[in-house]
Amino acid sequence: MFKKTLLTLALAVSCSSLSFAKDVTIPTARGDVTFTQTPTKLAIFEAAAIDTLAHLGVPVAGSPDVARTLPYLKPATEKAVNIGTVFEPNYEALNSLKPDLIIVGSRAAKKVDELKNIATTIDVTTPKEVNTLQGGLNNIENYGKLFNKEAEAAKLKAELETLIAETKEAVKGKGNGLIVLVNGGKMSAFGPVGRLGWVHSALNIPEAKFEVNTKGANHGTPISFEYLQKVNPDWLFVLDRTAAIGEEGKTAQEVLDNELVHQTKAWKNGHVIYLSSSAYLAAGSVEQMRLDLNHIKQAFSK
Repeated sequence: MFKKTLLTLALAVSCSSLSFAKDVTIPTARGDVTFTQTPTKLAIFEAAAIDTLAHLGVPVAGSPDVARTLPYLKPATEKAVNIGTVFEPNYEALNSLKPDLIIVGSRAAKKVDELKNIATTIDVTTPKEVNTLQGGLNNIENYGKLFNKEAEAAKLKAELETLIAETKEAVKGKGNGLIVLVNGGKMSAFGPVGRLGWVHSALNIPEAKFEVNTKGANHGTPISFEYLQKVNPDWLFVLDRTAAIGEEGKTAQEVLDNELVHQTKAWKNGHVIYLSSSAYLAAGSVEQMRLDLNHIKQAFSK
């Protein structure tokens, strides 16, 4: 009986020590946050965080219905409590869930002060001066420290750093590019800043001559087909917002299939690359980096 009691106590101490880590300080969009204990019940409003944590083997207890537009996230969220949308939390569901950590990104960042009343809340939005891919790598490292997954994080980060390096080598010296978001029949172009700017800032693909309004970094600068023809990029990187958010309407391929776009070097040479929906909905996540970098590397290697 005495031995059984000792064994029970030993197991309890062991499990307790696993749930605690040394003080870990995580940089966030609102300053550093220090943790004395590993969070175990997570409510996450950021699709990229859900994806990256799933790759590290960290479960999510509460999430929005991100699998509706990103089906590959279904295994990570099918057992999670629905806590609202990425823009609007369901406070009743959150209070019932009682998470010990809430993670938000840019879309729910305005709700941080309210969410802090429920649990510790961190905003993992990538700073403007850091490109999306580097921000994703930084988050992998930070999550590894916070959730005692440092070995897994190091392996994952090394894999993606290699993929980034291979993609940079593949695109080197093969022309300039223009990033375009298509939303219904409208188009916006992007420079090196914002969630899509990594095409230039992380991969060193030169910008086609284009005056971009950096204040609208996440929404781009509206352009016309005539202007696209005038810029005449070597490569065109296209994100179909309508398809990404699951709305009905013309696809980006249909919108761009017209006489003016046909006159660009990008169209003539088959140099039109369609970025994944994740590039808009889960920028900087593991899956987004794998999808888009492999696609770009293959396109430039032909």
